[in-house]
Amino acid sequence: MSETTPGRVLDYPELRAPEVFTRDGLGWVPWIAPIPEDELTAEHLTALVDKNRAKLPYFRLLVRDPEALRARTATDNDIFYNTDAGLPRADRELSAVAASRSNGCLFCASVHARFATQQSGRAEDIDRILADGIDSAQDERWSAIIDASVALTATPVALSQDHLDALRAAGLDDLEIADALHGAAFFNWANRLMLSLGEPELPAAR
Repeated sequence: MSETTPGRVLDYPELRAPEVFTRDGLGWVPWIAPIPEDELTAEHLTALVDKNRAKLPYFRLLVRDPEALRARTATDNDIFYNTDAGLPRADRELSAVAASRSNGCLFCASVHARFATQQSGRAEDIDRILADGIDSAQDERWSAIIDASVALTATPVALSQDHLDALRAAGLDDLEIADALHGAAFFNWANRLMLSLGEPELPAAR
């Protein structure tokens, strides 16, 4: 690591950056120094919600603003884990994959591609999105979720009545449609945050 220009405090000249989208686990390195793990306070640990996140530089960077991280995590958990009603978890993860693939966030795409595969068992379909892109061949339901997620990711006004009609035609009710759009909207924001704060690396790079 070395000092660089203001605004980009850390640099990784020997970084082994991934070149393709993958379901394999990736590392992530920050451009701005995170809080060292041994300097985290009780407030920081509360804001992390999951104490295991103290090992991850991304969350130790975000916890510099504990209140914002706590709100971010509550929103994330509600969108993806509160599945008592609405869209199945696999389809929520699909919306995150679509947004991340569209935005070019290799790290987020890898994480949520693994979740979507675990929840759906559809490894070949997920791998086609990663390899061939958001226009890859899918069934009617997944195509509708991907298309709507990508439209919302591009710009909110690109999401049209046609997208909503396609989601309903594929069998989604209003609550399920809201879940799909929440997943895409959250990761549209999360991708941009992660892409602006650091970069992915292949595991065991350093």
